[in-house]
Amino acid sequence: MENSWSHKEAKRCKDNPLALRVYSSQLLGREPDLVLHGGGNTSVKTTVRNFFGEEEMILYIKGSGWDLGTIEAAGFAPVKLDILKRMAQLKKLSDSAMVKGQRAAMIDPNAPTPSVEAILHAIIPYAFVDHTHADSVVTITNTLDGERRIREVYGDRVLIVPYVMPGFILARKIYEMTRDLDWSKYDGMILLNHGIFTFADTARKSYAQMIRLVSMAEDYLKRRGAVVKIKKQKSQVDLLTLAAIRWAVARHKGSALLASLKILDKAVSFSNLRNIDSIATRGPLTPDHVIRTKPTPVILKENPVEDIQRFVEKYKKYFKQYAHGQWTMLDPAPRWAVWPGHGLISFGANVQDVQIVSDITDHTIKAIQQAEILGGWKVLSEKDIFEMEYWELEQAKLKKGGKTPLFQGKVALVTGAASGIGKACVLSLHAKGAVVVALDINREVERIFTQKGIVPTVCDVTKKDQIRKAIEAMIQRFGGLDIVVSNAGIFLASENIAQIKTATWEKSLQVNLSSHQLLLQCAIPYLELGLDPTVIVIGSKNVPAPGPGVAAYSVAKAGLTQLARVAALELAPKGIRVNVVHPNQVFDTAIWTPEVLQKRAEHYGISVAEYKTNNLLKVEITSQDVAEMVCALAGPVFLKTTGAQIPIDGGNDRVV
Repeated sequence: MENSWSHKEAKRCKDNPLALRVYSSQLLGREPDLVLHGGGNTSVKTTVRNFFGEEEMILYIKGSGWDLGTIEAAGFAPVKLDILKRMAQLKKLSDSAMVKGQRAAMIDPNAPTPSVEAILHAIIPYAFVDHTHADSVVTITNTLDGERRIREVYGDRVLIVPYVMPGFILARKIYEMTRDLDWSKYDGMILLNHGIFTFADTARKSYAQMIRLVSMAEDYLKRRGAVVKIKKQKSQVDLLTLAAIRWAVARHKGSALLASLKILDKAVSFSNLRNIDSIATRGPLTPDHVIRTKPTPVILKENPVEDIQRFVEKYKKYFKQYAHGQWTMLDPAPRWAVWPGHGLISFGANVQDVQIVSDITDHTIKAIQQAEILGGWKVLSEKDIFEMEYWELEQAKLKKGGKTPLFQGKVALVTGAASGIGKACVLSLHAKGAVVVALDINREVERIFTQKGIVPTVCDVTKKDQIRKAIEAMIQRFGGLDIVVSNAGIFLASENIAQIKTATWEKSLQVNLSSHQLLLQCAIPYLELGLDPTVIVIGSKNVPAPGPGVAAYSVAKAGLTQLARVAALELAPKGIRVNVVHPNQVFDTAIWTPEVLQKRAEHYGISVAEYKTNNLLKVEITSQDVAEMVCALAGPVFLKTTGAQIPIDGGNDRVV
């Protein structure tokens, strides 16, 4: 563990205690072996001048919802220190009452809610207190004789605290243990199965203590040979089964989700361990991980869908065994899976959730293997884990709820995504919660989309193997396919039938018709395992109302519409909806240059502005208008509609 303290950076804090607290907190939070996704907390005690001009001792502690790696001064909740100390003296206090009391003791009502460990930080008699869930420390405690091994590492220089629930119970436990304690005898405090505390009167010293103590644990693991040796093993990638796994997990969760397959050597090697059924299902690395990962993963064998069903039934029994009162059961679906021979799967409602689960499982599988080398992986009891998962503070969050984005957990694919209608569809689907794979032959697509949850992919949709590779990469990354927006197209120079060049005719048919058939061929096997799967084809007004000089385009679009109609007939029994949108005169697309607009307006003897609104409703049609219609067709309003052709043209007298 490297000490990253910089005297130059620290000097910029100008001896301001809160600024130094922010700086050293970020150093801790940026090291994933210490802190993962919101874990750990830090504090500083300092004086501030109150409303009456009096000096008052305040504990600034990490606030709920902030991550140590990126925390700023605004992320620390200022709480009156004397009130926190008085709270520690209470014999009983529910955690919900504790949270209310802590908020009432804040000097800034707009600050975030203080950490549930604020009272514990308050009773440690040092200015700076650091708390992390250091992997090496927790790994050692999660062995058959963890407490003895911790004493081997640190001797009498750390205070060892048996595991109790975080919050008031933990604070009260330590208060009772330390009322007559000489804190100067200790370099830190180890909470078994939970984490490590260090403390000092300067930020630098407390941080250095954390690095030193964690390094001692890492050195101990190395000396005992607890080093994970990863064997190079090839994953047996089975993407259709992965899509079926995602479908089964989503069904039990009751909502759409993503499923990301990890096939790195460390993931495949772990999945192939001889005793994987036993070691992977004993519990999480630290109890706070259960909120993200459930108590255990599902182990997938010959029939993954049945394995998931058994996991769900076991989870329901687990809840029934330990639940009491008016508790609400969380959804019983797994959050990660061990798939022998294939790797690990992380499930989540969005890209961030999936990444969090993936990061946690990376650290967990390493700790499991290290602990096994030390004599055996042993975590908290099932009851302790349940109490953390169903902590009253977590139950309170359920009641608050929150609006879920329309397409959260859905996977969409859009072709012709680099401009116009395709680009608008990508952005609209993403804004409504979907992850989107954006295909385009134009390499600029990689520059256009940089948002998390949009995957720009250079792809020539007239080449089947390129489409197939793009879809396979998408399935491995997200687990399935639910929405296809078949949009790729070109508008070639106007040519009358007698003068149409063979190349013009064939190019139009290849891009505007055949490429869509290739896309459907590659996508259908995965759409069959999709969640409310749907295909939206971007047609054209030229289908019902063609014009002279555009036979190559109009015929291809008419063929595309007919392809969509047949697809609707064939795919309806599989639950896949296929609908067509017919836009007209969408002027913010690449084909409508100022020169083309001017020429067309002059042809009709009207101004450009009049030409843009030359429809029954006298409105201009934009790419965004088409994208909103696409999203509507992909959503619940049209859940029972297939084979429809919907114009979006402001009303065309030739069509009406």
